[in-house]
Amino acid sequence: MKLITFDPFRTLGLPGVHYIKPELMHDQRARLLDADWLLFPAYWQLHSLHYVLGRPIFPSLASYHLGHDKVEMTRALKLACPEHLPETDILPAGPHGISQVLDTWRFPFVAKQIRSSQGSGVFLIESRQQLLDYAAHSEVLYIQKLLPIVRDLRVVVVGRDVIASYWREGTSFHNNLARGARVRTDLPVPEPALALVTRLARELGIDHAGFDVAWVEGRPYVLEFNRLFGNRGMPELPQLIGAAMRGYLLGEASPDTPEPPMTFSA
Repeated sequence: MKLITFDPFRTLGLPGVHYIKPELMHDQRARLLDADWLLFPAYWQLHSLHYVLGRPIFPSLASYHLGHDKVEMTRALKLACPEHLPETDILPAGPHGISQVLDTWRFPFVAKQIRSSQGSGVFLIESRQQLLDYAAHSEVLYIQKLLPIVRDLRVVVVGRDVIASYWREGTSFHNNLARGARVRTDLPVPEPALALVTRLARELGIDHAGFDVAWVEGRPYVLEFNRLFGNRGMPELPQLIGAAMRGYLLGEASPDTPEPPMTFSA
C-alpha cells in the first residue's frame, strides 16, 4: 500500500507513508499517480488531485465539501436530519438581513462565523448592538437557537464508524477544550446520539470528523462537525484515531462488522 500525506502530523504512526509538501505537488505527479491514497491535502489541492489525477483521497470529498464552512454543513444537515438541527437562519450580512433577525429572533441567541473552530467565531448575542458588531465583521449572518445546555458531546468518526465519544463541559458559554472546558468521564453517553452520528457519517460519506452534539430533553442535536478536529480530549484518543485510520485505509477492517465505539465514562 502506497500512501502519500500532505500533513505529516495527522498521519503519525501510519506505516509506509511518504510526505510531500502541498506546494510541491506539481513536481511529484508521477508519485501521486502511483499512490493508493492521498492523505490530508489542503482544500486548495482537492479538485486538482481528484478531477485531474483521480486518486483516492482521505478524508473523503464529502468530508471536505460539506465541512468546508457552516453554511454548506447546515444546508446538508437540514436535508439529512432536520429534526436534529437547532433552529438556524442564514441571512445576508447587510441591513435587510439584520432587520430580519431583529424582527424574528428574540435575545439571546448564538451567532457564528461561517469558518471557525475551537470555539472561536462563536458568539452569544444578547443585544442589538452585539448583533450589529457581529454583522460588521461577518460575510453572512449565521443565527442559531441557544440551547439550554451546560455541556456537549464530541463524537469522533474515522472510516465508517464512531470510534470515541466524550462529554465536554465549559465554565462559560463555550464548551470547547481549547477555551478551558473539561472532559467529563463520569457521565454516560446516550446511545441515540452515537446512532445519529453513525447514520449521518455513513449516509453523507464523512469518514474523518469530530461531531459536536447537544443533548436536550432526550433528543440529540448536531451543532456542527469538524474535518480537522483536536485530539486532546483523552490520552487514548490519538492511538484510537491512528488504529482506525490504519484499518480503514489498509483494508484491515470489514465495513460490515464495525468495532464497537470507545465511550469514555467512569
